[in-house]
Amino acid sequence: MSNTDDPTTPPSFAPGPRPRRDVDGASRRQADARPAVRDTTRSTPPPSFAPRTRSSAPETAAEGTRPASIPPRTTARRAASEHRAPAAAPTPTHRGGTAGRTEARAANTAAAVRPARGRRPHRARRIVTAVLAALLAAVLIAGLSAWHWVDSGLRRADWLTDSPSGPATSWLILGSDERDGTTGQDGTTGERTDTILVLTKPKNGPASLISIPRDSLVEVDGELSKINAVLGLYGRKSLVAKVEDITGQKIDHVAKINFGGLTTIVDALGGVELCYDQDVDDEKSEMHWTAGCHVVDGKQALAFSRMRYSDPQGDFGRAQRQRQVIGAIAKKAASPSTLLDLPKLTRVGDAAMAAITVDEKATPATMARMLLAFRDASGAGGITGTVYWTDPGYYVDGVGSSVLLDDARNIELFAQLVDGTHKAGVVGTQAEQQG
Repeated sequence: MSNTDDPTTPPSFAPGPRPRRDVDGASRRQADARPAVRDTTRSTPPPSFAPRTRSSAPETAAEGTRPASIPPRTTARRAASEHRAPAAAPTPTHRGGTAGRTEARAANTAAAVRPARGRRPHRARRIVTAVLAALLAAVLIAGLSAWHWVDSGLRRADWLTDSPSGPATSWLILGSDERDGTTGQDGTTGERTDTILVLTKPKNGPASLISIPRDSLVEVDGELSKINAVLGLYGRKSLVAKVEDITGQKIDHVAKINFGGLTTIVDALGGVELCYDQDVDDEKSEMHWTAGCHVVDGKQALAFSRMRYSDPQGDFGRAQRQRQVIGAIAKKAASPSTLLDLPKLTRVGDAAMAAITVDEKATPATMARMLLAFRDASGAGGITGTVYWTDPGYYVDGVGSSVLLDDARNIELFAQLVDGTHKAGVVGTQAEQQG
């Protein structure tokens, strides 16, 4: 008996979802010539042969009467899907009747539910991915805008020498009084560097911030001079070269801060907290202070960093307070209260770029790394202090009282700082004298 004569043809042998058409003539003879498939075991298909999903064959006149356990096919699209990937037929069982129909309906229900559950996470993931992509794009656009803003606002000058780079990154940070031909408190004319700091960030180990006394005795072109006068007398690269001689290390970047702009930066930050353990009433620097810690504005911060005549430690005490001022600025500039306040951040950035001159290779990235390294060096895990000296009152005719540095100890100190092998804490002759 052929498929067309068998009223109980199993659904897995039903014809594919081709369009309906009348079969006659040669077409009917070709269909009759196909091999016949007989069901020799039973008159109704086993329930295990029932389709597990929406997969019933379209009704045609040639199919005859269909058992009740086989649901009718609904759409050609579903039949086509099942025709392309038919499920493997399990071994027939002899359970039939109501139990077989119940089992088939349960299988159909489970199969229909599973894809519905699976589609929701995919849709949610697509939504989350789209949102994250939009946020990333916004951050990148904002970052590029900020980069361009800082990069275009940096004032660059030629500072760097041709010395080979070392294993760490070193910044020379200068605090300068630009007197423009006028005379300062001690008779010095022109530009001078009252603050000289070397910031070092090794690949491993603590960051360090070491000050060089402004009265340190150096030799330039066969002439003796105090280091704070080198910039005005011999130029930028000569000053960098002398610092490299003292440290034995390459200076990678330079940032010179005009003290006149310090007030604007501090005011843009909303003030900084400074501490000093003595009462001060100094008319020359205009510093008036009650012992303790206070949040000060820009004018008070400038006086705090300049005062030395009322300090028992003189210039060494002033250098220590200058490090404190710059450290307080760096700490507050890198705080969330500043970084997350766009108007405030813009004011601070504008004030800083107006007050700072950097080297020819400086970028916004190097400035950001300098800020973070300064914060780390000023923290509990960093290294601060001064270089070593042998005589703080060494007198030279034509130069005056100078600080005679200990060259060998300073070379050894900076070699350890660059390698990251020096332990955190305070270093230098001043620290040794203070016990």
